[in-house]
Amino acid sequence: MLEKVRKFGILGAIGAIAPLWAGCTFSVVLESEKSSSPTPTVEVTSSPTVASGSFAEMEREVFRQVNQYRQSQNLPPLETNDRIAREARSHSQAMAEGRVPFSHDGFEGRVEAIGSALTYRSAAENVAYNQGFGDPVSQAVRGWIESPGHQKNMVGDFDLTGVGIAKNTQGEYYFTQIFIKKSQQ
Repeated sequence: MLEKVRKFGILGAIGAIAPLWAGCTFSVVLESEKSSSPTPTVEVTSSPTVASGSFAEMEREVFRQVNQYRQSQNLPPLETNDRIAREARSHSQAMAEGRVPFSHDGFEGRVEAIGSALTYRSAAENVAYNQGFGDPVSQAVRGWIESPGHQKNMVGDFDLTGVGIAKNTQGEYYFTQIFIKKSQQ
């Protein structure tokens, strides 16, 4: 079964002059004692499966910047995985639409859904949101690097990742990045 290992709390920053929001609440890491047979799950058909134009580019840029940071720490790059990205994208969309709060609510369910497609040993998640920045991707990644819990996930012993980004009608960008360590088979 899944065991929650760490939860870190960090408050977002609020700009005093402009309506700028940047930050993350906390990061989550799960470890699994899963057997090699995945748990069946029901997939929500309304969840976003493919990022549209600029969001796809932004997701690729998060992936690139995180791997660039890992490389600067002498770590191997992560590989992107469509199944993981679909779960990350669905969570970002749910936060942007207000269906869930800005949080890691449902993380265990996302990891279980990913586990229906691949076996894993551990998982972690970073979330961020911001508004009013010319480069929301770099702002989110920089925030993760500067946050000990998020940075730990970025440099953790993971080999797969997926990124999802959504934007609400107020112009707030929501980011989710899920990290997975595959089980050795």
